[in-house]
Amino acid sequence: MEIIVPLLWLVFGIAVLIISGDVLVRGSASLAKGWGIPPLIIGLTVIALGTSAPELVVSVGAVLAGAPGLAIGNVIGSNTANMLLVLGVPAMIIPITTTAPGTRRNVSIAIVAAIIFYLMACRGQIVFWQGALLFALILAYLLYLFTQARSGKEVAADITELADVEHMDGLPKTGRTIALFILAGVIGLPIGGHLVGSNAVIIASTLNISDAIIGLTIVAIGTSLPELATSVIAAFRGHSELAVGNAFGSNIFNIFAVGGAAAMTGTLPVEPSLLRLDLPVMLGASILVAAFAFARRPIGRVAGFLLFASYVAYLSWLVSKAL
Repeated sequence: MEIIVPLLWLVFGIAVLIISGDVLVRGSASLAKGWGIPPLIIGLTVIALGTSAPELVVSVGAVLAGAPGLAIGNVIGSNTANMLLVLGVPAMIIPITTTAPGTRRNVSIAIVAAIIFYLMACRGQIVFWQGALLFALILAYLLYLFTQARSGKEVAADITELADVEHMDGLPKTGRTIALFILAGVIGLPIGGHLVGSNAVIIASTLNISDAIIGLTIVAIGTSLPELATSVIAAFRGHSELAVGNAFGSNIFNIFAVGGAAAMTGTLPVEPSLLRLDLPVMLGASILVAAFAFARRPIGRVAGFLLFASYVAYLSWLVSKAL
């Protein structure tokens, strides 16, 4: 019973993070649009980085609060959730196509990112210089996407969606509203991050489990909800091809941007259990879904159910191990 209050605060903190990240993205996108910044640049910077803000704030805040296990658990857990939950649920609604432009590019880079992260973790900790390398790679990735799009080459479906600022719903119109959106996001993100981090530590201490377990489960699911909602809505609207690009794109940002920033904030210790189970599951799930993309086969309803069932089984194992 004593964990109910911190659990409720943690869930509330996740909600604050998601809402704050969303209003910050919309306010910043509207401001950039008003300044005449090209939609492609807005999409690849403000929107792409802004949608990873909840994971970034939680992970960096966790390191600063002395709970680095929560940070690395959040990166691993979010990436696993993107593969098994975020793709599994919409695939049960409508088969997800994997032939959209740029899909295999995103998939390949995400797999390379996961391998790099795994190899770094094998040393038992991820330190500052490794974090700096990861963060440099996200900047290189954004530059690559920008040059590819500017050169007139076929643009990936997820990048087209990011750059479609003109049709983005809910953008504030007036200067006062734009300022209010940005202010709410700037204030709300650290508040949400503090609520998640501090209460995750309390829950972990109460249950006598590691911070990483909380990051792998509750926090990972919570911060993956926007991606899940986006994929489900896209499936209902008949644009399931966006789901794969969004999921793998999110994984790239989680490892390079979130993992990099967290490691630059402080050393991330890697528990043996992460190397034995959680990192292999993350890498294996990514490779499994990548196989569909490279074979140009849709992720059908049966495959979607199996992905979802695998995620439920994985979570059940984590909970049983923790308790």
